[in-house]
Amino acid sequence: MAIAYNDKAMLTITTDASSLFEIGKLNVTLITKKAGNDALLPPKEVLIVSPTDAGIYPVLLFIHGFFLQNHYYTQLIRHISSHGFIVVAPQLFCLLPQSSTEDVTSTAAVANWLPIGLQSLLPSAVKPDFEKLTMAGHSRGGQTAFALALGHAKINLKFTALIGIDPVAGLSKSCQVDPKILTYKPESFNLDIPALVIGSGYGDEKNCLAPACAPEGVNHTEFYYECPPPCYHFVVTKYGHLDMLDDHALNLVTKCICKKGNCRDIMRRCTAGITIAFLKAYLEKEAGDLKDILAKPELAPGKLDPVEFRQK
Repeated sequence: MAIAYNDKAMLTITTDASSLFEIGKLNVTLITKKAGNDALLPPKEVLIVSPTDAGIYPVLLFIHGFFLQNHYYTQLIRHISSHGFIVVAPQLFCLLPQSSTEDVTSTAAVANWLPIGLQSLLPSAVKPDFEKLTMAGHSRGGQTAFALALGHAKINLKFTALIGIDPVAGLSKSCQVDPKILTYKPESFNLDIPALVIGSGYGDEKNCLAPACAPEGVNHTEFYYECPPPCYHFVVTKYGHLDMLDDHALNLVTKCICKKGNCRDIMRRCTAGITIAFLKAYLEKEAGDLKDILAKPELAPGKLDPVEFRQK
């Protein structure tokens, strides 16, 4: 059963969730490591954003979108990391994008490298907690994340949560990328972990002569529809498919291809804050902030509509 955000009987405000939409208190560092053949080196170049404060932190594996670079998401993943997460963002291709099936294979290789090589790249007082491991991805990277969670490549670690940020599974219902994961049946994904889907309100709209960047039928709405509970769906209404990127990433391209909102900072803060609340709820068993946002979506810096979830 889906429960809309205005069903407040179940949702008591307990904390100040608005702080999640701002940069956190932890200092973070950016680490880039090129791929190599040594076992300790990643199979793909990685951008790692980690707190520098001593501690044990959950790990978020973040997959970039089609034809995009991992460093285009630096502002977004710095925000997430500053609230107590180690974010690992591989670069899946060098110059030209590879096939979607190769994306799945490459991401699985990076996931399997994490327990072998990640620790050696982190600040000495920082430890990764692989018992609290999340897979996330944007655009086609969201489809890749879901494909991996559905078992389309062998991963040695167990992921405990799944996030799709404006995920896209192809050009249309009849033109899905491989592996074709959408079935168009409710709650059909064979998942045993909680899922969060964040969508953009302008993603399914055409911009000038370009087709929609997140077409209807293969976008966030369908991904959420096919998730079993517990699952969550937030749509940032007045922002586009690439508005969570860094301020200066692909400015010319985004103006010509994807319809965009007025301020990327708002889309990034919405995306980061919702992600952090979801991770705190399911990795740290601290659900107060997520309940707050569900009950009062106006806590976010941008309008959220719809805001919905299904629980077991």
